[in-house]
Amino acid sequence: MTATDASLTGLAQGWCALSLLHGRIEAHLERALQAGHGLSVREFSLLDVLSRQHDGPGGHLQMKQVADAVVLSQSATTRLVTRLEERGLLSRYLCPTDRRGIYTEVSEAGAALLAEARPTNGAALHEALTEAATRPELAPLVEALGAVGAAAAGAARG
Repeated sequence: MTATDASLTGLAQGWCALSLLHGRIEAHLERALQAGHGLSVREFSLLDVLSRQHDGPGGHLQMKQVADAVVLSQSATTRLVTRLEERGLLSRYLCPTDRRGIYTEVSEAGAALLAEARPTNGAALHEALTEAATRPELAPLVEALGAVGAAAAGAARG
């Protein structure tokens, strides 16, 4: 085995651990959000992303930006938006300055549901990460996430 083979094996093992951690967290979040609020992880993520847009230049997200933020294809994002709109959690309207543009915004009902679901999401994330930290193959990733989170919080403050 060459050094390159060993480094690729290490990367492959790291990727497998990262994939495992992601899957475990997402499954835990899915169960908690579905049980508590009737929301999937993707629905929660979409509501969360759209709740952070604002009026004014550059404040509304294009569907491609939303799709990138929730890690879905544009067509899957459009279907998700349609489902949430049918549930009364979102609404769509034409851009006032460009009739080709369509904006999507969280409705009052969607904002209320999101506000109720955020603590559930946070608690479930904490539970999943706490459990993952007890597993030797996942503990370094949990530690790295903590460092990334701390750096992001520091950048946001300053």
